[in-house]
Amino acid sequence: MGMTLELSRLRKAYGQFDFGPVDLTVDDEVLAVLGPSGSGKTTLLSLIAGITSPDSGSIRLDGRDLVGVPLEDRRVGMVFQEGALFPHMTVRENVEYAATTSDRVDELVALLELTDVLDRTPPTLSGGERQRVALARTLATDPDVLLLDEPLSSLDAPIRRRLRDELHSLFASLDIPVLYVTHDQRTATALGDRIAIVRDGALEQVGTPSTVLTRPTSRFVARFTGTENLFDATVTDRTADGATVQFGDVQLQTATADVAQSAVTVCIHPSRVAVEAPYVADGDRTANAVSGTVTRWLNEGSEYRVDIDVDAGPLTLTANVRPPTFDRLALERGADVQVLVPDASIHLIPGGE
Repeated sequence: MGMTLELSRLRKAYGQFDFGPVDLTVDDEVLAVLGPSGSGKTTLLSLIAGITSPDSGSIRLDGRDLVGVPLEDRRVGMVFQEGALFPHMTVRENVEYAATTSDRVDELVALLELTDVLDRTPPTLSGGERQRVALARTLATDPDVLLLDEPLSSLDAPIRRRLRDELHSLFASLDIPVLYVTHDQRTATALGDRIAIVRDGALEQVGTPSTVLTRPTSRFVARFTGTENLFDATVTDRTADGATVQFGDVQLQTATADVAQSAVTVCIHPSRVAVEAPYVADGDRTANAVSGTVTRWLNEGSEYRVDIDVDAGPLTLTANVRPPTFDRLALERGADVQVLVPDASIHLIPGGE
């Protein structure tokens, strides 16, 4: 059975910045901590690690209160952005320095594919190799909690993607709480069993990646996680099956039935919008069909971000479109299209915030 980390009413003040109070429970899972610079992500890790002492609140690991326990006695492992390796030591010596047993060194070296660089020193390694060594050295202490502070942010995109894939499998095998701080949404959704959105020292929302991306609790969360389709709207009708919302001359049917307020924010993630040829009959009765014209597109590599001016506007819908669909529909500027918005993909934020 894995460890459980519990934070209760945790607070820390730095001048004009207040962190907390934060209540959070992390089991044997990966919690990706996502937020803008200065939001309190690193403060959260520093409090758990013992680098910083809280002003109030508790930090419990399987019932043991860590507040006041020295850093070296907490059994908390931390990996920083730059790795913080000993430059004069070889890779093996760096890992052995922290290891509980020699068998653990051999196990981690094999697991993180470091066999070929054991006799080299950190300055001669690539960025990805250094991060794997830093992770091996931290895991060699057999920590009860693992904290990672943007360890991949300084790496080139191809290396970052490869290490992200490797870490996903590694974290799943640890059976301990893992907190992974990042400002990159792709890393958060790829690695996190859950995501915690931090804003101004507070937890704005905690949930599965799917929930946070498609069911944000505020406009801040929606914008920060890539939802560009946010519209002030009015609920015009309610039934047992859902609500009808109107913004401008556009009217959409949603699958949300429990809407108490009339003023709402319509929230539609671009990945949940389908783009098709104009005037094609829609066989899915749960999708709203809206016609429009492509005004702009941006090639983001694995997909295109396409802006579409809705005919019944004035408003612009943004859709994520895969390259085969983009090519098939010839989605150049000025192209007429039909946008399909499933009713279940429309999320309503009460009161607009």
